[in-house]
Amino acid sequence: MQYISTRGAAPVLEFEATMLTGLARDGGLYLPEHVPPMTQAEIAGLAGQSYEEQAFAIMRPFIGQTFSDAEFRGLIDTAYAGFGHPARAPVKQLAPNHFLLELFHGPTLAFKDFAMQLIGQLFEASLQRSGNRVTIVGATSGDTGSAAIEAFRGLENVDVFILYPHGRVSDVQRRQMTTPSEGNVHALAIDGDFDTCQALVKDMFNDFDFRDSVHLAGVNSINWARVLAQVVYFFSAAVSLGAPHRPVSFTVPTGNFGDIFAGYIARQMGLAIESLVVATNHNDILHRALGSGGYVTDGVKPSISPSMDIQVSSNFERALFDAYGRDGGAVAQLMGELKAGGGFRISQGALEYLRDCFGSGRASEEETSATITRIARTTGEVLCPHSAVGVHVAEAHLCATPMITLATAHPAKFPDAVEDATGQRPALPARMADLFDRPERMTRLPNDLRAVQALIRERRAA
Repeated sequence: MQYISTRGAAPVLEFEATMLTGLARDGGLYLPEHVPPMTQAEIAGLAGQSYEEQAFAIMRPFIGQTFSDAEFRGLIDTAYAGFGHPARAPVKQLAPNHFLLELFHGPTLAFKDFAMQLIGQLFEASLQRSGNRVTIVGATSGDTGSAAIEAFRGLENVDVFILYPHGRVSDVQRRQMTTPSEGNVHALAIDGDFDTCQALVKDMFNDFDFRDSVHLAGVNSINWARVLAQVVYFFSAAVSLGAPHRPVSFTVPTGNFGDIFAGYIARQMGLAIESLVVATNHNDILHRALGSGGYVTDGVKPSISPSMDIQVSSNFERALFDAYGRDGGAVAQLMGELKAGGGFRISQGALEYLRDCFGSGRASEEETSATITRIARTTGEVLCPHSAVGVHVAEAHLCATPMITLATAHPAKFPDAVEDATGQRPALPARMADLFDRPERMTRLPNDLRAVQALIRERRAA
């Protein structure tokens, strides 16, 4: 299995190098040269298996010879051992023909744990074997950072620096990043929004002298291994509702397009997904782009669903690559226009491809809060604001096919928004009850690439 860049000018890599590299050297994102299909019999055979068994069967064709079967099975088992539900990703019925996929039973109570816990194990196994050490730098709108720090804290061969927008994540998200005491993890509060943080990370990867000197690696959803790990729960949910004999649809609350792109890969592998619906908050660039064909940034507006407060959705580049017939030059031109002028036009043919693949919708702040209120009153289910965005959009796309909405975070990660909507403040699980008593450790920095690079050089282990 080999991987190619969406911009067509980077070396072709195998899985291990793709995972450790993250962002391609031409600025693009890696994708497999081809997506290995699963037969209908293989998909049917997933029924009744544990989540770990399903994960092995689905991901094994993508990893080549990086790990033996026994080693890969062991890494998967270790990754998910700390999840708080035996099903790992249980499906709960919300209404007739509408289901919730609960993805918040991991260590940091968000869907990012499914990928990050596994990546932590994969990185450590690979680096111990080679004797190398890497510096992981990532940007977060809240959940990726806490999941990354949790996954890599205390590991011997990794230093982790997570950039998050100062004052624009929830208190729980911030504390999950700033309270770990291990010396190899560092939370950096950046003056700006998520797009500011993401741009700094990409600039660091494109500074090859810096990149090579600190052995830079990335675990944002720019990293293919992140997307691959998320493909699994699309299969597990669909099979629990009768796949492959019964098609399903998914609604995915998304900002950076990584989670819904994992669903796109699942469909390419042969999973019978009728609709993939993008759900956005009022930072609705993806919804606008699919509607008008114009991908135009207009500034990030803070919301009660802060993990979706994004205007530059990195993984959309992967979808564009397929929409433009895997023409890396065309994608590079679009990304150049985005960086230079804040937007681009999608060609008619590419737009038709994207519309065939994805539906979309948006939820305002008022609609999001009202959905939390209504669902709690009518079902007893308490949604986080991101999950509520998904439910609101999904309800406009319900049809005869079962709809599965991804519940991406535990409501206790966003207690203020939930309390405002329901009158009840959701409690953290017992294992996190003392989160607000733990001392914090973080560094605030300006939006200054050189200042961030200097701090990383200073603090990383020799």
